[in-house]
Amino acid sequence: MTEEEKPDVSSGATPDDAEPQAAAPSPEEAKAPAGDTDAGTAALVAQLDQARTALGERTADLQRLQAEYQNYRRRVERDRIAVKEIAIANLLGELLPVLDDIGRAREHGELVGGFKSVAESVEAVAGKMGLQQYGKEGEPFDPTVHEALMHSYAPDVTETTCVAILQPGYRFGERIIRPARVAVAEPQPGAQTVKAEETAETGEDKESGGPDEG
Repeated sequence: MTEEEKPDVSSGATPDDAEPQAAAPSPEEAKAPAGDTDAGTAALVAQLDQARTALGERTADLQRLQAEYQNYRRRVERDRIAVKEIAIANLLGELLPVLDDIGRAREHGELVGGFKSVAESVEAVAGKMGLQQYGKEGEPFDPTVHEALMHSYAPDVTETTCVAILQPGYRFGERIIRPARVAVAEPQPGAQTVKAEETAETGEDKESGGPDEG
């Protein structure tokens, strides 16, 4: 048999050194991956900006919807309270004739026995529901809460005044259930002029040091 031909190997070199070496990349090939990386980074940044913009828009939409829902809840609650107040006011308005009868019976000394207990219970329930009675003699007349049924003049008043409460008024919160029906008195015609003249004369006397002595 003939011996297989072997490649010549120079002295001091191993057979591995005889294997062909891979060619080194060219400068253009070395720069290509860096360019691709920059383009990919720019694309990612653009996508991130788009995601942030979309997130901001969705957040603004959510905040707007939340604000609208809160406003809706407040309107519903306000309407619910208004309807409740109207219903209570109507009920209390129906009780006013009963309360008037109780007041007249108390004035005539007829509020005794079992009727007294029932009457006081009715008044207590009306008070718990928020009904308030008002109207006192001597208070200034206010057309928004008073109804004048009688009119007169009096020398001892300086403004239109309630001199008698003919029927008490009732209010529920800020709502007037019934105005107080009153008799009013106004200052007598000319009384204010006379009083003003007297005040002016008194002021002049003080400035001049009093009347001259004889």
